[in-house]
Amino acid sequence: MSFKVVKKSSNSSARAGVLETAHGSIETPVFMPVGTRASVKAMSPLELEELGTQIILGNTYHLLLKPGHDIIRDAGGLHGFASWKRPILTDSGGYQVFSLSKLRKMKQDGVEFVSHIDGSRFFLGPVESIKVQKSLNSDIVMAFDECTPYPCSYEDAEKSLGITTRWERMSREQPLNDGQKMFGIVQGSTYKDLRIKSAKSLMDIGFDGYAIGGLSVGEPEHEMMECVEWVAPVLPEDKPRYLMGVGLPRQIAKAVARGIDMFDCVIPTRLARHGSAFISGGETIPVKAGRFSRDYTAVDPECSCYCCKNFSKSYIRHLLNVGEILGIRLLTIHNLHYYLNLMRNIRQAIIDDCFDPNIY
Repeated sequence: MSFKVVKKSSNSSARAGVLETAHGSIETPVFMPVGTRASVKAMSPLELEELGTQIILGNTYHLLLKPGHDIIRDAGGLHGFASWKRPILTDSGGYQVFSLSKLRKMKQDGVEFVSHIDGSRFFLGPVESIKVQKSLNSDIVMAFDECTPYPCSYEDAEKSLGITTRWERMSREQPLNDGQKMFGIVQGSTYKDLRIKSAKSLMDIGFDGYAIGGLSVGEPEHEMMECVEWVAPVLPEDKPRYLMGVGLPRQIAKAVARGIDMFDCVIPTRLARHGSAFISGGETIPVKAGRFSRDYTAVDPECSCYCCKNFSKSYIRHLLNVGEILGIRLLTIHNLHYYLNLMRNIRQAIIDDCFDPNIY
């Protein structure tokens, strides 16, 4: 894997780059649809390709539980199992240390979980996480970390960072397949000195890319952006920078302006399942609402996606209200198109040196 910055913005820290992986090139800034269980909800791989999806995500914790990493390994890794030919990034399971805090017990070398599926106990730490990701054979492997909650006291954040740094060092020591690369994850809650300390510690270990984790967990947006402003300038210029779990279109644009290259978030697919759609300008509309029962216009008249070119809000509202799967699928296609097109427009604006984060 290699990363090259091809254009820098003259009025911000935004940059356009190309990330080379074992399964193809990725033009950055890039949005990565979330495929937690080896599937982006409601979407086929063909549809994702047609939308221009460059890379998707999978989750170590969930795939370890079902179907099991050995099954996926024997199917040819995630690419063969899910019939996805383009790059894949796998999260390490560290986020579940935060999100499933009531179902886990911290240990020195990892976490003992109680399965949310059947109540069985299993252990996941840096050694186990990387072993699973090796079986999944993703292009980008994430180091195992602990995601802190918000709010978090300085003492708890400092203690957690010590654990995370140790786990990430252990992660880096584990063997990978040829072509796999590993990203470290900067933690430290919303404390500047801890964030910078974390970034420098990870750079000393040496990773192929660097992520900023522990954000989009309830903190105000201005604190999220402050953390990005602290960390991004510290990270190596020649390595990709990934802001995990973010976010809304305006947040993505602001983070790009601060030097971030990669993003993922469940928002576009989750909102689609709840009957909402993004429209030009970054706002959302509740297509399922009664006021659209006789609205025969497209979800977004300015959009060129399959949904907007062929169907009305009235029809999609009908599908949603009678429980037809097509309604969710159409809104998912639309929302993902919106996000992927947003990234294409942002990248082109950087290349043309006219990027303005305030217009998104």
